[in-house]
Amino acid sequence: MITLAHRSTPARLAVGLALGAALLLSASGCSSAAPAATPSASGSADALSGSITVYAAASLKTTFTELASAFEDEHPGTTVELTFAGSSDLVTQLTNGAPGDVFASADEKNMAKLTDAGLTEGTPVDFATNVLQIAVPPTNPAGIASFADLAKPGVKTVVCAPQVPCGAATVAVETATGVTLAPVSEESSVTDVLGKVTSGEADAGLVYVTDVIAAGDAVTGIAFDESSEAVNTYPIAQLASSANPDVAAAFAAYVVSDAGQRVLKAAGFGAA
Repeated sequence: MITLAHRSTPARLAVGLALGAALLLSASGCSSAAPAATPSASGSADALSGSITVYAAASLKTTFTELASAFEDEHPGTTVELTFAGSSDLVTQLTNGAPGDVFASADEKNMAKLTDAGLTEGTPVDFATNVLQIAVPPTNPAGIASFADLAKPGVKTVVCAPQVPCGAATVAVETATGVTLAPVSEESSVTDVLGKVTSGEADAGLVYVTDVIAAGDAVTGIAFDESSEAVNTYPIAQLASSANPDVAAAFAAYVVSDAGQRVLKAAGFGAA
């Protein structure tokens, strides 16, 4: 395992300074202290090169694909490989030794599993929030209009498994409302839940509002007030085993920068 303890001071400070600086909208003030991690078009940032692998929650697929492309355009010598899945599945892969450089989770609980295992470098930084929304086929065949409707007899509802962030959020809403669902299936990611709805296998699915927006005309989104009972916070962190810590820190900083936040906001994410 390669850690920043064996690298230069700028690399060791990359996450602690660059991510915190970007989150506070003052990255330029730290550029001299950690030039490799500053996501601006300065000469030092342009010197970044090499490939990194980013593990990101399935709900981040659209935004992180866009962010990775923009980051590569800004730093032509870099390549960002993306792996998407449910946050709990990604944590399992990483704790079992899968090589990676950055992890972005859909909740703080799964990120804590990595930090507790000593697999992250520095302190994770929150970069977005998300809430649940009901996704139904465009014709809404079951006539769903509220969260309680998902528990009606005969309604085929699909949710995320409890260990997945969207599943944990579903359980939180059930607890807060007293409405107990009887889903026909529990999936390992919001992508799989959405797939059940778009294929017609389900009358409704609980996903994030960002997933509904990304699906376009394929589904109709139904907001419900009780979603405020379970707001998911998304943290990002550089992995301690990163073989390219400068690029890893720079990408993580880019996500929390003004440019990154604009992309996330446009996709429906809330501010952290």
